[in-house]
Amino acid sequence: QVQLVESGGGLVQAGGSLRLSCAASGSIFSIKAMAWHRQVPGKQREWVATISSGGSTNYADSVKGRFTLSRDNAKNTAYLQMNSLKPEDTADYYCAAFGQWGVSWGQGTQVTVSS
Repeated sequence: QVQLVESGGGLVQAGGSLRLSCAASGSIFSIKAMAWHRQVPGKQREWVATISSGGSTNYADSVKGRFTLSRDNAKNTAYLQMNSLKPEDTADYYCAAFGQWGVSWGQGTQVTVSS
């Protein structure tokens, strides 16, 4: 099993930037991929981006070109750099780690983008 702790959320004006962090602990050697999802209260959780163990990334069309997902294996941490933020990016952001056990989720971090 893997435990995840997100940080870095907050309030930012439209056009601004934030960097979210997701620190992993536990059976980190077994992580195959990490991802970020986001959820607006009352709506379904939405996939944002994924990074594989080899560093390959994929992004939702809504964030492509604005968000960058990276991982520092030495620190067991994944980072989501979010630039050119829009009010519609406002959501609770959740980190996920995928492995043989299934999936682990963090507790979430709130991002609010004001217009």
